[in-house]
Amino acid sequence: MNAPASGHLTGKLVDSAGKAINGASAIILQIHYDSTTKKQKEVLLKGVATKSNGAFEFDELPIGKPLVITFSNTGYKPVRQQVTLTPPNTEKDLGEIKMEQEQEYLSTVVVTASSKALKLDLDKKVFNVDKNLVSSGGTAQDVMKNVPGINVDIDGNVTLRNSTPVLYIDGRPTTLTLDQIPADAIESVEIITNPSAKYDASGGGAGILNVVLKKNRKTGYNGNIRAGIDKRGGINGGGDLNIRQGKFNITSSAMVNQMKARTTGTTVRNNLTTDPLTTISQYSHTRENGTFLFGKLGFDYFLSDKTTLSLSGVRVHGEMKPSEVLDTYTDSLFTNGIVSTYSQRNTSSMREFNGGGLVFGMKQTFKKPGEEWTFDANYFSGKMESSANYATDYYNSAKEIYNTYLQKATGYGNDQNLVLQTDYTRPFGKSVKLETGLRAALRKRENNNQNFTYNPATGQYENVVSASTYYANTDNVYAAYATVSGNIKNFGYKIGLRAESSEYNGELKTTGEKFSNKYPVSLFPSLFLSQKLSDNQELQFSITRRINRPNFFNLIPYTDYSDSLNITRGNPGLKPEFTTSFELSYLKTFNNNHSLLASVYYKNTTDLITRYIDTAYNPVSGKQDLINTFINANSAYTTGLELTSTNTINKWLDMSTNINIYNSKIETGDKTTSQPALWSWFGKYNANVKFLKTFTAQLSATYQSKTNLPVNTNSGMGGPPMMQTMSASQGYISANWGMDLAVKKTFLKNNAASVTLSVSDIFRTRINKQYSESDYFTQQYNRLRDPQMVRLSFNYRFGKMDASLFKRLSKGTGENAGSSY
Repeated sequence: MNAPASGHLTGKLVDSAGKAINGASAIILQIHYDSTTKKQKEVLLKGVATKSNGAFEFDELPIGKPLVITFSNTGYKPVRQQVTLTPPNTEKDLGEIKMEQEQEYLSTVVVTASSKALKLDLDKKVFNVDKNLVSSGGTAQDVMKNVPGINVDIDGNVTLRNSTPVLYIDGRPTTLTLDQIPADAIESVEIITNPSAKYDASGGGAGILNVVLKKNRKTGYNGNIRAGIDKRGGINGGGDLNIRQGKFNITSSAMVNQMKARTTGTTVRNNLTTDPLTTISQYSHTRENGTFLFGKLGFDYFLSDKTTLSLSGVRVHGEMKPSEVLDTYTDSLFTNGIVSTYSQRNTSSMREFNGGGLVFGMKQTFKKPGEEWTFDANYFSGKMESSANYATDYYNSAKEIYNTYLQKATGYGNDQNLVLQTDYTRPFGKSVKLETGLRAALRKRENNNQNFTYNPATGQYENVVSASTYYANTDNVYAAYATVSGNIKNFGYKIGLRAESSEYNGELKTTGEKFSNKYPVSLFPSLFLSQKLSDNQELQFSITRRINRPNFFNLIPYTDYSDSLNITRGNPGLKPEFTTSFELSYLKTFNNNHSLLASVYYKNTTDLITRYIDTAYNPVSGKQDLINTFINANSAYTTGLELTSTNTINKWLDMSTNINIYNSKIETGDKTTSQPALWSWFGKYNANVKFLKTFTAQLSATYQSKTNLPVNTNSGMGGPPMMQTMSASQGYISANWGMDLAVKKTFLKNNAASVTLSVSDIFRTRINKQYSESDYFTQQYNRLRDPQMVRLSFNYRFGKMDASLFKRLSKGTGENAGSSY
């Protein structure tokens, strides 16, 4: 039996100069003898952070038991001290305990301790962005291309295990897109394949990608500046600055990124129901020039040792000016032979986005270690404007223009989001923890799209009323959750339940027509069981239930006629889809240099939201046309095996490998033809090589085998003609592969600066080839976007660590005050 817990331990943590160290980690460990392994092991009892004066305090400690107290803080060597409290000395003051600063940290800008590019845990994988050279100077889209298990197509669409995941930033859902987040502002990416009841249930069975932004709380100041250019002259630049002094912490980040993308595509469609039968061949050349701006400023105020207030703001701006030339050849098979026609459509368009938001947070810790309460209020709003001009020239057999058809489209969108969330965590005893929380997500959106055709008789553009719409909606989700987790020797468990209710209200402003869906309370249980087989082996089994609600563009009853071969329309009658996921994972480490994570998973989805092809009258062309809309299919399943390994071969070579083998099938019932199941696999390999002391090289390669067309849940309407996948038809994506390479050189004193040269898609092999067929047509199209993109980036880091830095500078004690790092 344990001795009575009534011991009391105090002390003060200082540096070598006798100055108090604030915010250091102090942990009490108790030494136990393990009868199974017949070895001594250390069990965590309590942990605290040192106060502003360096003081720490522990109470209710066991008497007569050997204890170990450890101290750690960034930039300092860890301290470890053994202590035993015996009567009558059950209260002990350790006095001043000194921590020495790391010499390498004092003399260099970059911490030389190397962190692994990929950390494997049973419930998530953590990808260290600092090790990702290829994405330097790019956006979060470039980062995702190198994250194991993540597949990114040429349009930037991200899939995880063949489904679209939910994007989080710093543990919270976000309305930002990947191309609005600078790669250099990201610290790591967490891949959570089977989230527990603690997380928002939205997103179906695809999991969560949590982007963790850099936020440095080291005392003093630090930051970096960066700049780059690509082979087309697109420039990027930015910087970060973090300041910590006393009770204040300030973080800031800014980015400007120019994009000059080029895309070529070919499409061949054979229409099976037209009279006469036709074959349409299209050749497109698209230029996308644009600029993205990103800015973030955050403040933390440490009100006391237990209370922290945070306020941060973000501002984003994007402006794109795409232009496209589309050549279309139509061969009509008449009884007396083939008649060919040719047209060329020139498109010039503009899309502009402006957004901003504020996040307020509060964190309260308590006397009991591990007990805390947090509150967050997150508001974000964005406005989008777009315009496009289409000029289609029709040529006769003599290659002369005999007719020109002019169209114009304008669009406006407004999006407002408010998320309120509070969480409470309380441990019970040494091994049981309760987590509870409430969340409300409120969204309001407006979308106004107008289409016009040119009337030569009046010389004016006339609004096509049936092809225009003004739509507004509100979408609210309310949630509550509770989880209980604990350990019984080597067995761990986590049981959770989440309840969510939602409502959707939409109105077609042009007609006054209203749509409303109120979804009842849905329950989302989760169960996680783990068994530690040995010190380097662990097994976990998990079951979760999640929901995927139809998004704005799935629901909006607006028909987009901008591309006659890819007309799209939403369906306001869609229901949410529910996914139940099972996963069994095994994690093994080998000598701390090698690790292997193997996962077997199965996902079953009911009321799957999928594409559906219908026919309807087209007021623009004046004839019946195919319409791509959405329906709820019967069900779908996905089963697979994922293997991820990390290997540190030696001091100069480390690598990671990911392979995902899966089989998926959609059952549509009598609504349309079901797609046959197909075994597919996806692989990704990353290697980092250090050479010549100051050089690092990274090689990244991906391979995607032939796979079925995925379910398309497009987040936007329109886009390049015929470039949206259509899951309503059967078909497949052909196998493709690609390779990226980057080399980094560090220089200047203490390796403060670096230059990175990267090349993506070295062999021009990332060609997106798709084949689809239905009762109405067969279609084959190929696309290639920005092959062999070369980017050159420069980065310079700076900083000083000293608790009294600004006081010293204000007193003019000399420019050498503080310690550079």
